[in-house]
Amino acid sequence: MTISISEREYEELLFQQTVETSQHPDPNDALDIMYQYPKLLGEGYWRVIELRSGLELSIGDLQLCDCITTEHPEHEEYLEFHFHFSGQHEDCYASLDTGHYYFAGSGLIPERKTNCYEKQPFLEIDFFVQPELMRSFAGNSEGQLPKELQHLIRKPDEPIYYRKGTATQTMQKIGQQILHCHYQSVAKRIYLESKVLELLGILILQEIDIHNGNSNLHPLRPDVIDRIHYAEEIILQKLDNPPSLSELARLVGLNECTLKRGFRYCFGTSVFSYMRNYKLEQARKMLEAGEMNITEIARVMGYTSRSPFAAAFRKQFGVNPKQYQKLRKSSV
Repeated sequence: MTISISEREYEELLFQQTVETSQHPDPNDALDIMYQYPKLLGEGYWRVIELRSGLELSIGDLQLCDCITTEHPEHEEYLEFHFHFSGQHEDCYASLDTGHYYFAGSGLIPERKTNCYEKQPFLEIDFFVQPELMRSFAGNSEGQLPKELQHLIRKPDEPIYYRKGTATQTMQKIGQQILHCHYQSVAKRIYLESKVLELLGILILQEIDIHNGNSNLHPLRPDVIDRIHYAEEIILQKLDNPPSLSELARLVGLNECTLKRGFRYCFGTSVFSYMRNYKLEQARKMLEAGEMNITEIARVMGYTSRSPFAAAFRKQFGVNPKQYQKLRKSSV
């Protein structure tokens, strides 16, 4: 059986359910709201968090009772990233299944139908970015985007840019970090915003590569992917004394060019950035554990002093290590 419903009817159902059952998973954040899914359509929830003006994150964990076809009128939309951990839906643009995502620019979305299937639970994350905020992130002093990214923001009457892809392992890890964020209040907002912007950075890098004809999104042979993941294992085993790029390529049986391209394909970043980001994530966990001071953590992570460690940490997470400790303690 298939349930057909208009977007207006769906929103009315959601609003009615919201009035009766909406709640705040974070009691210190009025802009973090969890909506129970309409019982007529299934069960589960949507959680919507306004991270800042122009930047919204939503998390959906749903089980549909039947296939649902939703009719959407023509409308203007913001930039959007939509990723499926599980669940399947299709519309006039593409069919998305487990592990797939789409990235859409701002502009006009035509009238369309979306088909969602009840075969498996839906677990997905979305974030929306208003054009002006995107210009502030990626534009020059006048808000103009570089030519490689200008297609992402179109006039309200121009069709949106749309791209479907398969999430890299790094994108999936970031998504999991968003799902399992246990912080509250200010610490939660800082953490989730940093993760959303990290995903946006990966997507922007992909757009630049596509524009320049150097796309790393072309599929790799299964044996090459296996060698890339072997390279990751070697890196993690030898973080204290990592091999050079040429040595790593030799150890996994690839040339340097294939190793670099394959690493970006599988993990969404370079070998060096992967090592740096992994170390900083470990440092963040050490700060939370509270068993070592900042100077000791910096030394364990291979930094010669506290100052360069603090600078790298601030660039990655938006706050310095000392501030992070204070925010973490205040949210506990």
